[in-house]
Amino acid sequence: MTPEEQREQDLRERQAAKLFSGRVDFLLSAPQLKFLPEPDVPEVAFCGRSNVGKSSLLNALTGRKSIARTSVTPGRTQELNIFEVGEPTQFRLVDMPGYGFAKAPPKVVETWKKLVRQYLRGRVVLVRNLVLVDSRHGLKDVDREMMTMLDEAAVGYRVVLTKADKIKASALEKTAEAVAAEARKHPAAYPELHITSSEKGMGIAALRAAVVQDALG
Repeated sequence: MTPEEQREQDLRERQAAKLFSGRVDFLLSAPQLKFLPEPDVPEVAFCGRSNVGKSSLLNALTGRKSIARTSVTPGRTQELNIFEVGEPTQFRLVDMPGYGFAKAPPKVVETWKKLVRQYLRGRVVLVRNLVLVDSRHGLKDVDREMMTMLDEAAVGYRVVLTKADKIKASALEKTAEAVAAEARKHPAAYPELHITSSEKGMGIAALRAAVVQDALG
């Protein structure tokens, strides 16, 4: 990154931090699309395997301790949880149901999948999706299934490695290279890979700036 590019990135990060230091409120949980708010502002959605760290990442991005509930129990998020950013609302964050390993009956899991598919294919204000992948495990088949679903829905997405502080640097580098190489094969995947740790703050400022850029241009 050139010095000029670094200055621009620093500016974007400061502007994003300022925006998130203002109003960020939980709006509602939607078990069906008909309960979603009017599609009048851009939305950025978060998805990932159960217990991948979505709630922790949302808390870190928004600078709140518990705006999104965290749990060690996989499958806790069963609806689309909507958060509004800005006053007046500039855009929304959408926490999607975790997939894979959910401790729920197959019928319930299928209901979640249907909800996610309908949201991805029918929500006109959805501008970007973040696919969260646990750094310790890399891509699993359920992640690939979601990435293919996003490709088919023509929804652009960023791949975000979470819990990067939980493994050695050498292992993290190897995982990042493998995930990035596979992401390049997906037409809707954004070329830049984000490596984050909600606990240590690693990569949070850059991802926050990317989310704001995706939402507001």
